[in-house]
Amino acid sequence: MKPEELRKLNSYFKHTFNPQMEVRARPRKNDSAEVYVGDEFMGVVFRDDEDGELSYNFSMAILDIDLDDH
Repeated sequence: MKPEELRKLNSYFKHTFNPQMEVRARPRKNDSAEVYVGDEFMGVVFRDDEDGELSYNFSMAILDIDLDDH
């Protein structure tokens, strides 16, 4: 993703979810970025430019063992 997209996504995630969230570029990938809270990987945000409409899709896996702690 372009630096401007990363900046906008960073601002969105920080404002909407958690000020500690950070969107980071992925090596050798230009259609997605990784989302972290501190050093903890949270998921991937994908760029979707289909039919002339741009959107971003956030994908986060939740492991069963993680649910046991809550």
